[in-house]
Amino acid sequence: MRLILASTSPRRHELLILLGLCFDVVAPPFVEQVVPNRSAEQQAVEFAAGKAKSCIELCPDALILGSDTLISLGSEVLGKPADLADADSMLRRMAGQMHQIFTAVALVGPGPEPCEVQVARVSVAMKPLNEEALAAYLRTGDSLGKAGAYSIQGGGAALIEGIEGDYTAAVGLPLRTVADMLRRRGMPCPADVDQLYVRKPYPNWARFNP
Repeated sequence: MRLILASTSPRRHELLILLGLCFDVVAPPFVEQVVPNRSAEQQAVEFAAGKAKSCIELCPDALILGSDTLISLGSEVLGKPADLADADSMLRRMAGQMHQIFTAVALVGPGPEPCEVQVARVSVAMKPLNEEALAAYLRTGDSLGKAGAYSIQGGGAALIEGIEGDYTAAVGLPLRTVADMLRRRGMPCPADVDQLYVRKPYPNWARFNP
């Protein structure tokens, strides 16, 4: 059975490789637009399913995996920043606060199989605002293209005090969840998932899930 990753995220691609699976990457023709009156979890679910379903016509005989990550800061939903000024604003609002990451995973196909969606939640405590550290991080450009304007696997780790939950979900693809979903669809992972969580072979994984 052919597996499709309906995502152009290099982080999701890197994480899925860790499961030892053969897969192809397809850019989903789905446009996500965050709206203020729906929860981060609800919208992450809708976007993940939308990405997966949008590839059905392109890959009708494949098992299609879609995923999306959004952040909840109180009642505010944070997606990717529009520019560096927006990233600066997001990171300032999150400084010294706890926020929630919701990463939804959707699996659809082949044929008439229903779309299954699972959600992983991670709590993240940010360090108090440090102007020098924030300015240095923004200068790297790493905040662009990331939900909440930071990468836990990259330089954004310096802004984080700690997390509660699956580190891989915070990066963008909860590997245990994905492995379980694929197994139920008849595609067991060649990699030993338990050993992956022991070895933690991804940048900053051991730092936040020691």
